[in-house]
Amino acid sequence: MLVMKFGGTSVGSAERMQDVLSIVNNAKSQSKSAPLVVLSAMSGVTNALIRAGEKAVSKDLKGALNEVVDLRKKHADAIEAGLGKDLTKAKQIADSLEPHFEELEIILKGVSYLGELSKRSVDAVSGMGELLSSKIVAGIFDVQGIPSVWLDAREVMLTDSTFGRANPISEEIKKRAKTKITKPSKEGKVVITQGFIGSNSDGVTTTLGRGGSDYSAAIFGAAVDADEIQIWTDVDGMMTSDPRLVPEAEVIAEVGFQEAAELAYFGAKVLHPLTIKPAIEQGIAVRILNTMRPNNPGTIIKADREVQSSDGDKRPICAIAAKKGITALFISSFKMLMAHGFLLKVFEIFDRYSTSIDLIATSEVSVSLTVDRTEELDSIIRDLKDLGEVKILTDVSIVSVVGRQFRDKSGIAGEVFSALNNVNIIMISGGASDINLSFVVSNEDADKSIKQLHKHFFPVTAKV
Repeated sequence: MLVMKFGGTSVGSAERMQDVLSIVNNAKSQSKSAPLVVLSAMSGVTNALIRAGEKAVSKDLKGALNEVVDLRKKHADAIEAGLGKDLTKAKQIADSLEPHFEELEIILKGVSYLGELSKRSVDAVSGMGELLSSKIVAGIFDVQGIPSVWLDAREVMLTDSTFGRANPISEEIKKRAKTKITKPSKEGKVVITQGFIGSNSDGVTTTLGRGGSDYSAAIFGAAVDADEIQIWTDVDGMMTSDPRLVPEAEVIAEVGFQEAAELAYFGAKVLHPLTIKPAIEQGIAVRILNTMRPNNPGTIIKADREVQSSDGDKRPICAIAAKKGITALFISSFKMLMAHGFLLKVFEIFDRYSTSIDLIATSEVSVSLTVDRTEELDSIIRDLKDLGEVKILTDVSIVSVVGRQFRDKSGIAGEVFSALNNVNIIMISGGASDINLSFVVSNEDADKSIKQLHKHFFPVTAKV
């Protein structure tokens, strides 16, 4: 079975939804079983829903409800454009959306009256968009005569109750997927469902975190033992750098799981980092494709052992990415000198506040590290000061050079740093996985660093 996830821009209008139908129908004609289609909310909808929640908790109920009015119109326009020729079906879909809008209004009124926006309430509000978009797409499929079934993802995606970043319960999801997904797929019906949302054992809506639709697709893919997971978006694939910053950036034809995970985490926003994990565990290839240019080959992400470099690894660098808005901490203490257990104490503090560390570098009497989540930073710094002197730099950037087999090739680090002109390096960390060399610079130097490195490792060849 093929799992096809379409992002917000891919379902951002009725025209785009028609493109989705064509792509899915083409895939269906080439397979014995029908695809599973996982959809995001229409572009801009999730932000509008969160904005409505924020207005409600700020006692601006009128503003919050106005957001709902705008959302109603946005979806009504999509229904009219996509289903207007079939008035009966258009009304049926519009009616099916109304309970979601009514529930949304009730939640927003409750938030406003209580003056409290809990993580549970945020999940209930922000998860509405996927339900709305998927029902419209299902209606378009029905009108076009494509056998399909709409599935509420919450009936399959069982999670724990960590609202805002819920953890899937894989074994139960696999059991539910057999009847809810695999069975209709084998009957030739396209299963249309939602990304991002799930529910706990009490049936309460949860979400997998922002960008979680990619993660949903991978979880579903693992549950049904998919042949391939496709992430359809508005770019041609993973690229050697951000094309908005480096116009000459190239599409990467194929990468290994480790490379893709590093790039996803360190700034390649085309892919949600956690998408890789379920695919790695099941050995399922992930392909990134462009909805607007479906004939482009995109990027395929495979198990590391399967990746073969087309140039015989003569060019070991895969891509260059940056993660901005990072906080760097520098802990110095003579207690570290010839002592064991100091790093354990540092890590225990971060564990205590459920905060992960991105990069780390150590010397005999100091530890340098970076974090991107700062919700508990004040408490972390307070506890770290019991261990030694703590210095903080905010709003810095991690620049990551990702490739393969760095340890087997001499001179890579020398090339990286010699390519950087007039850039102050704050911290350096070599990836333990042998595929990543990262360093920290000021936000102001991040773009310059990427451009200089890309120019060095991916020189533009003059066309004859």
